[in-house]
Amino acid sequence: MMIEKQIAALLPQLREKKPLVHNITNEVVTNFTANGLLALGASPVMAYAPEEVADMAKIAGALVLNMGTLTTDMIASMIMAGRSANEHGVPVVFDPVGAGATPFRTEMARRIVEELELAVIRGNAAEIANVVGDAWQIKGVDAGEAGGDIVELARRAAKKLGTVVAITGKTDIVTDGETTYAIHNGDEMLTRITGTGCLLTSVVGAYTAIEKDYVLAATAGVASYGVAAEIARQSVNAPGAYQIALLDALYSVEEDQIAAIARIEQK
Repeated sequence: MMIEKQIAALLPQLREKKPLVHNITNEVVTNFTANGLLALGASPVMAYAPEEVADMAKIAGALVLNMGTLTTDMIASMIMAGRSANEHGVPVVFDPVGAGATPFRTEMARRIVEELELAVIRGNAAEIANVVGDAWQIKGVDAGEAGGDIVELARRAAKKLGTVVAITGKTDIVTDGETTYAIHNGDEMLTRITGTGCLLTSVVGAYTAIEKDYVLAATAGVASYGVAAEIARQSVNAPGAYQIALLDALYSVEEDQIAAIARIEQK
């Protein structure tokens, strides 16, 4: 079966199972992330208190950790939740927002990848490079001009971290170090709205809750989100309207549309 049809077939499964996705995410994007997951068909919960994160993580279908608005207390909650998820076989998806921007962020991102077993780590090229201590030179946050280099960076990171790596930008790369896909979907308007990358990470989390082949799950999350982003752009041409259109597209996108519109290349 073509990869596009394989990943498209996961959407109705996700909507049928309505997986509980436990998000410890940043304050800027909480509402948008919750609404996006609901629109897609998942069931979001935002639980941060150290008194309950371990209990919530163990009953979730997936745990998503996002360090956008980083605090020491949040990191402590993430570690507690992540350990509980690991103990109970719940996949953990990590978004190292801003890794490399400050020493604190870089240190905390590296602590999470060292202390937790991750199903997927999703970030832009600069973030992933800084998490793994790669000397690869990056200009701008997307670094989309050096596509071959991004593929090699993703593969090295996946092998070093022992997890699936999703590097997103103009072209999105998903790899476990052996199997590698490049996804050519999405829209530039995504860069005009805060939280679109954070929501993408949570969408990937939703797919890991229903598909244990995490390369397939991450590819499905990235591609289906990119298809929804393209559909949303067909009707609007400004950021405020686009945010709503994206939620609507996540809600209305169908399996056959993903199969037809997704552009996935095996590397």
